[in-house]
Amino acid sequence: MGHPREVPPLKRLLLLALPLLLAACPARQAATDAAPPPPPPPPNAPMAPPAPQAPDLAAELPRFHWRLQDATDASGKRIDALFARAELPLQLDFRDGRIAVANTCNRMMGRYATSAGTLTVERLASTMMACVDPRLMALDREAGARLQGPLAMGLVAGDAPRLTLRNAAGDQLTFAGTPTPETRYGGPGERIFLEVAAQTAPCSHPPIPDMQCLQVRELQYDDKGLKVGDPGPFGNFYATIEGYTHEPGVRNVLRVDRYAIKDPPADAPSQAFVLDMVVESAIERR
Repeated sequence: MGHPREVPPLKRLLLLALPLLLAACPARQAATDAAPPPPPPPPNAPMAPPAPQAPDLAAELPRFHWRLQDATDASGKRIDALFARAELPLQLDFRDGRIAVANTCNRMMGRYATSAGTLTVERLASTMMACVDPRLMALDREAGARLQGPLAMGLVAGDAPRLTLRNAAGDQLTFAGTPTPETRYGGPGERIFLEVAAQTAPCSHPPIPDMQCLQVRELQYDDKGLKVGDPGPFGNFYATIEGYTHEPGVRNVLRVDRYAIKDPPADAPSQAFVLDMVVESAIERR
């Protein structure tokens, strides 16, 4: 008889592995069949609300006038010195990288920067006017001491924005935001100069009998601050100038920002005027 033919080693390995592979296939199929598919989402399931986004501090600060509402020291005691003018609370304004402090005895200003919840204010410069009321002089000192250096900042946006500043000593100042004219009127205004005569005059305005109008003319200045051109005669001014209260007998030159009102109602003014500052005043007698 002949010897049985020898099976090559590679072929022998394949023959041995084949039963193992065949045995594994049913087990894998059984495991696949046993795993139930993931349940479908319930119909009309409410979507999770998006996470609220933190306000853009650099963009929000210039959109508002920030008026002091509350101020406490580290122990929670109210800082009364910061409320010397109840009718004119301390006010912060931010524009073009500069902070301005208003409604103090002297106007203070300086540069600022924001980063990771911190407002850093450089050393404030100040006008040098002396105030008769010692409380106003103290207001300058107390405000300046608390509005310099790195300040922990919190900002709540919305219809009633709030700004909180806390210094290293634990003093916390809370400000309420009111929209600036640029925010209210949707863009920057045009800077103009108006001269307001000392006396008002009767003016024809059917809805308001016996109406008195400011007498106003526009002035022009060159780049050196000198008046140029002929301002012409005074005329009736039917609008109002926000922030300006006329005192009979006092002539004023006002620096004013003029804004276009988009889609004004019928018979309503198409322009708004906001006082920036009184440039010149003079008492005139009749």
